[in-house]
Amino acid sequence: MLFKFKSKAAGDLIMLEPNGRRVLEIIGKTPDAKGIILPETMSAAVSALEAAINDEELAQQTANKTALAEGKPAPKFEAISLRQRAVPFIDMLKRCQKAGQEIVWGV
Repeated sequence: MLFKFKSKAAGDLIMLEPNGRRVLEIIGKTPDAKGIILPETMSAAVSALEAAINDEELAQQTANKTALAEGKPAPKFEAISLRQRAVPFIDMLKRCQKAGQEIVWGV
């Protein structure tokens, strides 16, 4: 399954189901087949995504430092980080908030 996010203020954004589900859960939305993000909630959504990105990066840095201190090999993480997956969505949220347009999916 794919999530296709649409808005009148930005181009369509397509995410694979696991990535779209994760992003929606981070911003407090139920990853249903259909949904909407209103402009008045977009600032909080951007903040939530940025916090999740920072948390992930901090956890990775901590894991690397711990492994180094213990003389173990560095842990392996996903090849594509949350930051790389979420930045296009964050950009879409900011554009749509500025334009006062909602984002929909599954429509």
